[in-house]
Amino acid sequence: MSIPTRTLGSATNGTALSTSALGLGCMGMSAFYGATSTPGSDDERASLATLDRALELGVTLLDTAEMYGPFTNEELVAKALVGRRDSVVLATKFGISGAGGARQYDASPLTVRRSVDGSLHRLGTDRLDLYYLHRVDPATPIEDTVGAMADLVTAGKARHLGLSEVNADTLRRAHAVHPITAVQSEYSLWTRDVEQVLPTMRELGIGLVAYSPLGRGFLTGRLQVDALAEGDFRRHNPRFVGEAGQANQAIVTEVVRLAQAKGVTPAQLALAWVLAQGPDVVPIPGTRHVARVEENVGALDVSLAADELATLTALADQVQGDRYPDMSAVHR
Repeated sequence: MSIPTRTLGSATNGTALSTSALGLGCMGMSAFYGATSTPGSDDERASLATLDRALELGVTLLDTAEMYGPFTNEELVAKALVGRRDSVVLATKFGISGAGGARQYDASPLTVRRSVDGSLHRLGTDRLDLYYLHRVDPATPIEDTVGAMADLVTAGKARHLGLSEVNADTLRRAHAVHPITAVQSEYSLWTRDVEQVLPTMRELGIGLVAYSPLGRGFLTGRLQVDALAEGDFRRHNPRFVGEAGQANQAIVTEVVRLAQAKGVTPAQLALAWVLAQGPDVVPIPGTRHVARVEENVGALDVSLAADELATLTALADQVQGDRYPDMSAVHR
């Protein structure tokens, strides 16, 4: 089965990368979301079934990272790649450690070289289609990091380079060292910070890969801020708690109403809004459930009229609260 494709990057700067118009974020299959990759476990079987179904439906972009697990998510994805590596656009990321506690950022040239070899080994492949710096390391000039990443392109270990959550100045400096194909940033009706960087991205011919396009699950309409489980990480997210949480719940209620009126699911409506932001935008909703992958792919058939887009954007303008408790490491 095939679904529409989109191009990240530009033929003009030699970074064009064709991928499915909607990808699959694999973080939801990791311990961060309570999943286990233990061989033979129910979670592993569900995750592999989801990966299989996504590929059957024509989703080609699979997005993982060394910190997901850490490391085990790449090993899980490797199992789905067996016998079909050439039909997948494989993306992974490096530069963050300490996922279970205080995060540490390391994007030194030595770490670049060590990390890529580890990811290639865990993923069971000899090259990555898209290799991202997961977050900018304040202790390492971006020129040094991207210079080391460029060496990976020369060596054939990575085809294209990407950055995650960067500001316009950092992006320009990076792109001057080696052309950048994509920036991965959170983008949804819930979070639109990256719109400040989009003009620079489009000037330079750089695509946007939108992670958490469903607002960390909130835009599905299936979450209630007052009913989050005790261990749910969202209980510490400013947008899910207090007055901001209640105000944002009202926004989601309206998204649900609009979706019902249109005959689609809230998730499909939210994804359709992201997809409508430009042909250089590729959302990567994450899940470990087959039914959710099928639902998300269905968003590609949802068209939004100008007035519908305007209504949804007006709702997005009302979102309250920061998206992280500490925003200091975002958009460096």
